[in-house]
Amino acid sequence: MSSISHDHAHGHGHDDHGHHPTGLMRWITTTNHKDIGTMYLIFAFTMFIVGGLLAWGIRAELMYPGMQLWDPERFNSFTTMHGLIMVFGAIMPAFVGFANWQIPLMIGASDMAFARMNNWSFWLLPVAAILLVTSFFLPGGAPAAGWTLYAPLSVQQGMSMDFTIFAIHIMGASSIMGSINIIVTILNMRAPGMTLMKMPLFVWTWLITAYLLIAVMPVLAGAVTMILTDRHFGTSFFNAAGGGDPVLYQHVFCFFGHPEVYIMILPAFGIISQIIPTFARKPLFGYASMVYATASIAILSFIVWAHHMFVVGMPAAGLLFFMYATMLIAVPTGVKVFNWVATMWRGSMTFETPMLFAVGFIFVFTMGGFTGLICAIMPIDIQIQDTYYVVAHFHYVLVAGSLFALFAGTYYWLPKWTGHMYSETLGKLHFWASIIFFNITFFPMHFLGLAGMPRRIPDYATQFADFNFIASIGAFGFGLSQLIFLIAVVKCAKGGPKATAQVWEGADGLEWTVPSPAPYHTFEEPPHVK
Repeated sequence: MSSISHDHAHGHGHDDHGHHPTGLMRWITTTNHKDIGTMYLIFAFTMFIVGGLLAWGIRAELMYPGMQLWDPERFNSFTTMHGLIMVFGAIMPAFVGFANWQIPLMIGASDMAFARMNNWSFWLLPVAAILLVTSFFLPGGAPAAGWTLYAPLSVQQGMSMDFTIFAIHIMGASSIMGSINIIVTILNMRAPGMTLMKMPLFVWTWLITAYLLIAVMPVLAGAVTMILTDRHFGTSFFNAAGGGDPVLYQHVFCFFGHPEVYIMILPAFGIISQIIPTFARKPLFGYASMVYATASIAILSFIVWAHHMFVVGMPAAGLLFFMYATMLIAVPTGVKVFNWVATMWRGSMTFETPMLFAVGFIFVFTMGGFTGLICAIMPIDIQIQDTYYVVAHFHYVLVAGSLFALFAGTYYWLPKWTGHMYSETLGKLHFWASIIFFNITFFPMHFLGLAGMPRRIPDYATQFADFNFIASIGAFGFGLSQLIFLIAVVKCAKGGPKATAQVWEGADGLEWTVPSPAPYHTFEEPPHVK
């Protein structure tokens, strides 16, 4: 403390001895959590555009039966890179950007615990992104093994696979450092009096997500390292001829992959749990049950991985265990949906853009959850395994789930971040365009899957033509809708009407962030009505 007070006595803070880097160096060297959060968000949106262009490439090919634009290998590399870029380049960094911006503000900390490590964990990401995108220009083209990189395909592909493995290692290191930072910040730097059960729910969901990341990123690193040694060092982890087992890769990868999908949705739950109470103007219903539900989802996510593997020939006892465990995870998720609806029940609701996205999230995410439950039922899953039904399911969860929550949170906190109000007209236009085109894109895929259209194929039988045409039109519309978002955010950042001190008029003009007694029991007549 003495050194800090000494510095302040001489008129400058403890982090900068007199000189501020400006221009580019300010961003490269910054240790400010807000700057770093902003860079994460800009990076994530950039990768979202790249991943979206790849999705357009996929949907353009599938618009009509027959081979249109790409050879099958190139088509498969598009699906592979679309998945990798959206998961590791868009959704995850965007949520980390939110964590950087909001966690110190919400718990009353001056910054993140390890400010320099925070800078480092961000700057690893552009390097990894360049490695991923470069693989398109290498001999043999980008990897075409699916984003899951299943052996033996991934063992046999060209040098771009090595770039991809290296990129995954770098992104994993970034995630682990970011998570350590978040955990230490939350556990050690809360304001006096803010016990764990008084933290805003967004902080809780990120605390739990950070533990998940630290647990599973090393597992992914192990899986891709085993691919690497199979490729170059003569091992046979996944080569049956050498005594290995390709299904082993699926077990190791899915043990990472299932907690990973919860890593991509838990922070979304946190954002929605901040927004719903504000626009319903009453505290969140069932705060403690929300915390326990989030923790339960995280713990259960470790014991459901092989529901991705119902057709690999597991013994019946294994099939039954993973089926029941997966159905169990629907219970805490249902608790959360119930609590959000109960929070809105008889609230004084208004529908500004963040609330539209939050309500849209609940509706469409719940549909994705139901189709997930259907996929979890093993006899059904054996029929729909690797069909477009599965593609529909996880896009309902990841696009209408993670992405819509990110949009909701962006509109919700933009006034806090920029000091300006965004255009409500543009925001609402963005919401309606997004949700309509999203459903036009992905709803027909349920029917395609039930009719037996396999995923990850560039061509298909004529019977699937109509629904594919509709889905492709929807995809082009959905992509273009995101330009509205870009315009809205840039306009807001450049300056719009000044944001007021209380941007959203919550109950008594407050944002509900910590639990407090409701003005009256949630399900009774309010006193002024009687």
